[in-house]
Amino acid sequence: QLRVVESGGGLEQPGGSRRLSCAAPRFTLEHFDIGWFRQAPGKEREGVSCISRSGDTTYYVDSIKGRFTISRDNPKNMVYLQMNSLKPEDTAIYYCAPVVCEEDRILCDYDYWGQGTQVTVSS
Repeated sequence: QLRVVESGGGLEQPGGSRRLSCAAPRFTLEHFDIGWFRQAPGKEREGVSCISRSGDTTYYVDSIKGRFTISRDNPKNMVYLQMNSLKPEDTAIYYCAPVVCEEDRILCDYDYWGQGTQVTVSS
């Protein structure tokens, strides 16, 4: 099973920073493009960013461009989402998942969504 584990969430003030981590205890992440998704209360899950297997292609949804940075460390089997200039509207549960990462969209057909990690931005 292609299960992933998210971590790094927590409570942050507006304008603050947080780094989320995506780990895969049972498979090698470098074999897959990886995406980050979030689901805010009362809203659908949305893809916010993705990165190709080699890291040479990234995608960001408009609402986070210039504020979030996706990266990966394949030797450590980790993918990260650096979140800067956080806004209250970033409050959501954040998930990672294997995807197909294209220049302008994220393709995802994943059935093993985990618990995610809660990010709360509030003063």
